[in-house]
Amino acid sequence: MKAVLPALARPLLEPHLPAGLDVAWFTSREDAEQMVLDADIAWVDMQRSGHSGEVAALGTRLKWLSTIFAGLDAFPLDLLRERGVIVTNGTGINAIAVAEYAVMGVLAAAKRFDEVVRLADRHEWTIVAPGQVELLDTTALIIGYGAIGKLIGDRLEAFGVTVTGVTRSGRDGTLTPETWRAGLGDYDWVILAAPSTGETKAMFGAGELAAMKRSAWLINIARGDMVDQDALIEALTARRIAGAFLDTVTPEPLPADHPLWNAPNAIHTMHLSGRSQTKMFQRAGTLFLKNLDAFMAGRPMDNVVDLAAGY
Repeated sequence: MKAVLPALARPLLEPHLPAGLDVAWFTSREDAEQMVLDADIAWVDMQRSGHSGEVAALGTRLKWLSTIFAGLDAFPLDLLRERGVIVTNGTGINAIAVAEYAVMGVLAAAKRFDEVVRLADRHEWTIVAPGQVELLDTTALIIGYGAIGKLIGDRLEAFGVTVTGVTRSGRDGTLTPETWRAGLGDYDWVILAAPSTGETKAMFGAGELAAMKRSAWLINIARGDMVDQDALIEALTARRIAGAFLDTVTPEPLPADHPLWNAPNAIHTMHLSGRSQTKMFQRAGTLFLKNLDAFMAGRPMDNVVDLAAGY
């Protein structure tokens, strides 16, 4: 059995790999493209998730594809499902870092820390705080109350924020995809943390933005394609919402001349939330080894993706 694995993870993985596993360690996209052709197991993540998906599509003999990414929109899920490939993702690996980033977004928006930094860059001293919102007694809607969403909610509740979650099932008193829009005007913070699927594309558009409070902020740490960006630019320009904290946009990287860069009160963080940590690769390696042991033994694996649902 052959596995294609990232050379960066070799020190973490090699001492624990089972005897008899034929391993090819890739250092470049070109290496991975050749190695995956006859591989049974692949972990072919690269800096650009789109490249990872393209390499995975070449693996016609794959039985198991492992990825560090939680969102799988860059992978050919229909093709992998047709081939009968087991796909496991990285849900939970980056959860703490992403949750912390989302809370940072709320705090930065409340205190307008982006404006504070710009004042300091210009060497301008001010006695008027650009942001004067206290989180205590504000309200947050978290669309996608899974592993990351719940961590965000727990942290915001510690600041005195009243949190409402949205899940597909409506479990534990959360709202459902059919009900959350009716109360959009009740929230100070609307946080997108749902997995990207065909059903979530452009789910937040002109109607949803119009329903928000004028003082509310949109926080997107999910996927850029969940938001109608033209509608968001229009809403920001017209000051129909207070602002948007955008860790994710579409496309990525955002072209330098894209109008979203200059939209009023838009704070960009270039999809750095999951990378704002030092433990990602260690956690990914631990998860891979656990799943490898289960795969070789025919036992249930962790983080198996429903390829029809997309997460």
